[in-house]
Amino acid sequence: MSNCKYIFVTGGVTSSLGKGIVASSLAVLLQGRGLRVTIQKLDPYLNVDPGTLNPYEHGECFVTNDGAETDLDLGHYERFLSVPMSKRNNVTTGSVYEKIIKRERKGDFLGKTVQVIPHVTNEIKNRITALASKNQDVIITEIGGTVGDIESLPYIETVRQLKFEKGSDAIVIHLTLVPYLSATEELKTKPTQHSVKNLLQLGVQPDVLVCRAEINLGKDLKNKIALFCNVNSDSVIESIDASTIYDVPLLLSKQKLDLVVLEKLGYKNIKRLNIKKWNDFLIKLKNPTKKVKIAIVGKYVELKDAYKSISESLIHGGVFNNCEVKIKWVHSEDVKSKSVANIFRNCSGIVVAPGFGERGISGKLITIQYARTKNISFLGICLGMQMAVVEFARNVIGLKTAHSTEINAKTKYPVIDLMQNQKVLLNKGGTMRLGSYKCKLLNKKSKTFNAYKKDLIEERHRHRYEFNNDFLDEFKKSDMRFVGLNPESGLVEILELKNHKWFVGVQFHPEYKSTVTNPHPLFKSFIKSTILKK
Repeated sequence: MSNCKYIFVTGGVTSSLGKGIVASSLAVLLQGRGLRVTIQKLDPYLNVDPGTLNPYEHGECFVTNDGAETDLDLGHYERFLSVPMSKRNNVTTGSVYEKIIKRERKGDFLGKTVQVIPHVTNEIKNRITALASKNQDVIITEIGGTVGDIESLPYIETVRQLKFEKGSDAIVIHLTLVPYLSATEELKTKPTQHSVKNLLQLGVQPDVLVCRAEINLGKDLKNKIALFCNVNSDSVIESIDASTIYDVPLLLSKQKLDLVVLEKLGYKNIKRLNIKKWNDFLIKLKNPTKKVKIAIVGKYVELKDAYKSISESLIHGGVFNNCEVKIKWVHSEDVKSKSVANIFRNCSGIVVAPGFGERGISGKLITIQYARTKNISFLGICLGMQMAVVEFARNVIGLKTAHSTEINAKTKYPVIDLMQNQKVLLNKGGTMRLGSYKCKLLNKKSKTFNAYKKDLIEERHRHRYEFNNDFLDEFKKSDMRFVGLNPESGLVEILELKNHKWFVGVQFHPEYKSTVTNPHPLFKSFIKSTILKK
């Protein structure tokens, strides 16, 4: 029987306060105390997963090794903990109800009326406790949305039940906002008080309050919040706006959040905190010796969370190279032949981001041609790799109307085509090529092999289209080299240009595996190439 402890992180007043970052930061501190920690996200929306959601709606869709399309917060969890997440680490209301309805149709409930309590709450409870094992000491569960949302009620009720059942082995951390009113030059505690009151009305007493604020709360304000919210004053933790999300673990450590949590969970003989690797990362992050500007080209750049893993991976690669990475966000629809030189002026590298659909494709093709002909370091990810194939086929090989059948189903030269096993599928959700697959590196002199230092790798995928192997012979005669293949299917995974500073396209998503303590090899190599002079 597992002796796991449970920490539930709820939020109030407003969304986007940073529950995911607080949960991840606490996990880093508990790891630093010698505990084995994992984190789980419970999302209240009725979608079965975020896979079919527009990035404008939900930001990035993060993919795990086992092929789950999940919330972007799981990316934070992995980047902070360097521990792979799985489909069990993300739960949506849609997946919960889908499971219950399927069971009801099979007759599993023996004719009973299926209700939110106990059937929905029991299913949520099962999803939470399923993570408990001998390999975990602490499970942190983040509840999406804010307390008081209709959608969140079953989750809060489940927390109430588990807190009752687990006793001192379960605590609740409630994240709230303490706004600063510049007109009166005051911090206001009423929003926090009302948020806690809402939680209390649902039967849940928070054990710790984490208060987001622009300035320090001060002892008197902490005491006031403690008094009106029924918590100890040392359990009122301030979370001040930070210059980087990677500062948050240290800021929370100074507030002794980890010690307060461990004491409430009944831990004795608490180990000394050891987060040396994290501190080393921060020192290098804040003391770079070099600087580069990298352009990220995509069609969702208005919402930077749509490319969160890519931007963070560039930071990781920069820190590894003692280099500050300044990101220039470029909307692919803004790139025209006449403006391309001016847009990428002073950019040392270009990343063409993944995506779906026709919008912005012309700008991506112009961008890729510019990077190729001007010898600028280039990384194309998924659709970015596919458009590199299209651009090369048109402008070098001479297949003038070459395209992807995703964009032009009637193209004469379908150099990118729908995967065979995708042609019979009707449903969109969860049906792409998802999760971790092997890739064999074919050329030990390639830039990719030089980055990985091994000939067999595993990377995560999320796509329906691929390079069409019917055109292999035309490309073999050119300077485009296919240096990575799936060993079982023969799918092209990696391409490079022979006579170029650094031009790499990958069908997979390397950004999903980059972490603070283990930056991804391709991003390390890419940033290094941007530092080197032409």
